[in-house]
Amino acid sequence: MTATTTPAGGLDALGRRCLAEAHGFVRERAAEHFAGRSEGALAVTAVPEFVAGGKCLRPLFAYAGWRCGQPDSDAAVRAAAALELLHCFALVQDDVMDGSELRRGRPALHVRFARWHEEQGWAGSAARFGESAATLFGDLFLVWSEQLLRESGLAPDRLARGWPHYDAMRAELAVGQLADLVNDARALPSWDTLLDVLRRKSGNYTVRRPLEFGAALAGCGPELTAGLSEFGGLVGEAFQFRDDLLGVFGDPAVTGKPAGQDLRDRKASSVVVLAAAMADRRQQTDFAELIGLPAVGDEAVGRWRELIVATGARDRLGELIRERADKALAAIDPAVVPQPAADLLAALAARCTDRDR
Repeated sequence: MTATTTPAGGLDALGRRCLAEAHGFVRERAAEHFAGRSEGALAVTAVPEFVAGGKCLRPLFAYAGWRCGQPDSDAAVRAAAALELLHCFALVQDDVMDGSELRRGRPALHVRFARWHEEQGWAGSAARFGESAATLFGDLFLVWSEQLLRESGLAPDRLARGWPHYDAMRAELAVGQLADLVNDARALPSWDTLLDVLRRKSGNYTVRRPLEFGAALAGCGPELTAGLSEFGGLVGEAFQFRDDLLGVFGDPAVTGKPAGQDLRDRKASSVVVLAAAMADRRQQTDFAELIGLPAVGDEAVGRWRELIVATGARDRLGELIRERADKALAAIDPAVVPQPAADLLAALAARCTDRDR
């Protein structure tokens, strides 16, 4: 068995197809709008480069939904790739709101434009310019996402079935960004409240809605779509749990962000909320002390991590990830889901729940 015929190898090959479509489209649009213009000197390179580092997770789920009802299709790959540009819009926006310096191990887009402003010796705030420019290019990613979908080559009747799901994704993305904006560890939510937030913030947007979108484009029936929705909800939760673990314990080489960034940002992530719920009386006192710190530096990050491990929350969240992954796979009925699509879904579930990625 060659690398490309294994489930993971096939997933990587499909991801490269999606990324090539998204990157190529943005490269052409950036050249169309900015080549030869002084205000676009950085945009011609920086904006396509921002796309180039993507993992195309949402396009992969969308294409898995498509394969549940239709054969391989270049047009469907292009339609799925449109979701990567929607995600780029979200990332640019998220970095500006969070003041993040890095994205995928490289300077965030607003940081690159701020540095460009400084290099040109222009008047005014470089930071403000960088944030403003990044916001505008985020808007372009949103426009280009819809344009790529519309020009994908899929028949109008297929696209008509997909538009409501695409619109729902965009609306839920904005709602989820707001939920993330007000997320603060100093006001710990209950576990049930947290689950509702993370489903809206990431689970639906990352897994469930792309699956439903792809299935709608393919014309899948209600029974199959219901199974995909259940699968997507469970994998989406597991994905966010894993992402939260990486936000506390992840290797910067994997996450592309400084170690313990979620703790520095005081995010009430699943691992923090679970640790608070599992803490004994002494540990609760330690939690209150850490939450009350005016700033979270390296020493405080280390103490947070030790406390989270001591409560058992890190191990428990790992168990919850495995439980949801198992339930998700059980939701895929082999009687209604074609084997190639089932294999693709299984490979995606494994990728989303692998705690080392």
